[in-house]
Amino acid sequence: MPEIAPFKGIVYGPDLARDAARLVCPPYDAIPSAMQQELYESSDCNAVRLELPAEADPYAAAASRLREWLASGVLSQDGEPALYPCFQTFEDEHGVTRTRKGLFAALRLYDFAEGQVLPHERTLSGPKADRLKMFRETGANISSIFGLYADPSRQVDEAISEFAAQHEPLIDATFQGVRNRLWRVIDPELISAAQSVLAGLKVYIADGHHRYETGLAYRNEWAASNPGHTGREPYNYIMTYLSNIYDEGLLILPIHRLVHSIESFDPECFIKRLDRHFTVWELPGRSALDEFLATGGAATVFGLVLPGMVLGISLDLKPSEALSSPVPEALQSLDVVVLHDLVLNQILGISAEAMASQSNLAYVNRTVDVFEAVASGKAQLGIVLRPVQVEQVISVSVSGEAMPQKSTWFYPKVMTGMVFHSLEKAS
Repeated sequence: MPEIAPFKGIVYGPDLARDAARLVCPPYDAIPSAMQQELYESSDCNAVRLELPAEADPYAAAASRLREWLASGVLSQDGEPALYPCFQTFEDEHGVTRTRKGLFAALRLYDFAEGQVLPHERTLSGPKADRLKMFRETGANISSIFGLYADPSRQVDEAISEFAAQHEPLIDATFQGVRNRLWRVIDPELISAAQSVLAGLKVYIADGHHRYETGLAYRNEWAASNPGHTGREPYNYIMTYLSNIYDEGLLILPIHRLVHSIESFDPECFIKRLDRHFTVWELPGRSALDEFLATGGAATVFGLVLPGMVLGISLDLKPSEALSSPVPEALQSLDVVVLHDLVLNQILGISAEAMASQSNLAYVNRTVDVFEAVASGKAQLGIVLRPVQVEQVISVSVSGEAMPQKSTWFYPKVMTGMVFHSLEKAS
């Protein structure tokens, strides 16, 4: 793994932390406007006021507010570097209680070409420009990236679990059904053990690609302008939540597609075109669709929801024979790659540019939302996907390729407000 280091985290004061459920928020790209307003109303100190301010100049507002909160004691910076274990407990779709375990650390920034930190998605320029302004104004990581590592021995997991069992958390906040708990580890032996075990492993970015690339740009700016640059300054690192791919609580959910605004869309004609490439089954409803997808095995399968109709489709050809252009083997196994190329582009005529701008495409996380959108007329077609497997994420990352946008939803999101990371003061 690339170098990880403890850091002097910025945390909420103990009085406020007693009601931490009113303080935390999701990362900026998972906060719709209605939720932003709700979070504003929940507390004058909710982290959304740093992560996604509603003011006309959000960057200046976040920077000013961060300074004010530090000066007033709303926030305080720890006196010595620490690692911050964080556990998230939740119920999955089957009602099974799961706990994803990880820890916040300062991760040294590496260019992707160095092969130490690997992405699985491509990024867009707009979000990176937005986050770079936030980095510049605040001089801090308000929210973390989410990285995975592969340690089958699970030594770090066991060590932090033992620590957590023996100590009360600093923060215990339940948000939208997910319990988030944070601890502070300053024991040099435990920190050293974690660094030692993780040394030599790679980090695979699960979430936060835009923030990671923004961290690289911010580091390069500061390195170029700092004649005394040593490589040890805080701007050489980015706050990262690290979790083991072998952790029993790790969960990836699918992101479903809603197709809309296709001129002269004809469902009957669409199904006939599908017949050229897929075996098509008409299914009696949602339960049958769930079973169809669950038993799809290695085949390329999707669920389609049309007005008054539910279909299961399975690709007849090998993906390499159906795609419009050759793609690496790591991508051929992904349902979403075949979907974007064959169904959305070749059959429906939605260009890559239109997909990126969402002029004909929207995204939802729940199957029920797909059915509701089609029933209400908000979508002409709903496409239900299976979740990507973590092994596929790593395979794509190692190959140097990238999945289409919105391919993975690591659940739950890592909460903003558990701990912040200064990029200006000594770590």
